[in-house]
Amino acid sequence: MPRVAIIGCGDVATVHFEAIAAIAGAELVAVCDTDAGRLAAASAAHGVPGYSDVAALLDEVRPDVIHVCTPHNQHANPAIEALERGINVISEKPLASTLADGERLAAAAAASSARIGVCFQNRYNQAVVAMAARLASGEFGAVQGGSGTVMWSRTADYYRNRPWRGTWAGGGGGLLMNQAIHTLDLLQWMMGEVTAVSGHAATHALGDAIDVEDTAELVLTHANGVRSVFYATLANSVNAPITVDIVAEKATLQLRGDLTITHHDGRVEVVEERRAVSGGRDYWGVSHQLYIADFYAQLGQDGPFWINPDEALKTLRIIKDVYAQSYPERLLDVS
Repeated sequence: MPRVAIIGCGDVATVHFEAIAAIAGAELVAVCDTDAGRLAAASAAHGVPGYSDVAALLDEVRPDVIHVCTPHNQHANPAIEALERGINVISEKPLASTLADGERLAAAAAASSARIGVCFQNRYNQAVVAMAARLASGEFGAVQGGSGTVMWSRTADYYRNRPWRGTWAGGGGGLLMNQAIHTLDLLQWMMGEVTAVSGHAATHALGDAIDVEDTAELVLTHANGVRSVFYATLANSVNAPITVDIVAEKATLQLRGDLTITHHDGRVEVVEERRAVSGGRDYWGVSHQLYIADFYAQLGQDGPFWINPDEALKTLRIIKDVYAQSYPERLLDVS
């Protein structure tokens, strides 16, 4: 029976509380937050002790698993403290707010007997699973190129409600680190290792509210020499469906919620995405619960969890490469 604690009781913790409640035998034993009001509310709602200090919680409660749901700049340290004590970790994305912290966390994971998974839960979406498996089968021939888009909308109030989101210090970046990272992860995962990045990030619509980017465009070169392109913005009027398109020799695969496979001989297949109800936001996807349940199902197995810090570093490095190209004057802030 895994004993579980949640570190950080803000917005995204909602789906983690739901997922833990759905796992047979899992027991929530503590919560932690530095905001006294959020901590008191979570402690009362779930009937568990509340802590403002991570180390005190880990040492006094000794949970089997912690869920790190804090702001980006507070991901690495709680995870490392847990791993050093042999406590398993589920961490929200990104792996860390800086590349240095991400690499430090990856080293701690490699040295620990415990497991850590990073929440790229969209890899568990039904249509995504089908897309990745069909591409990996080789049935469509060689991949010739790919693209991804995130055309979303955010307001100044979104950032004012959680000021850390719009800063280099708190978020480690803007759109790429907070919203577009999931789709960028899917693109690089399915297209293969990225060997070169050319990109630009800028602030076009939210300059009065944030210090970081709200728009970015990238060209990625993959190990097989094929290119993919990626565009993301928060200046759109609505949250449009994300897209991932991959062109192969025998078919074009288009992800827009559902997956449409258009064979070059004229046949068309559609794989529908599952629909799930959650207290979380629609744009978080439908698969947090599947991802978290899979992590718990694999506790005690040998080897790292498949979406581990080394895997999460791939997307973090792409993003930080774009920042280094776009903001050379802020190198310490963007690395």
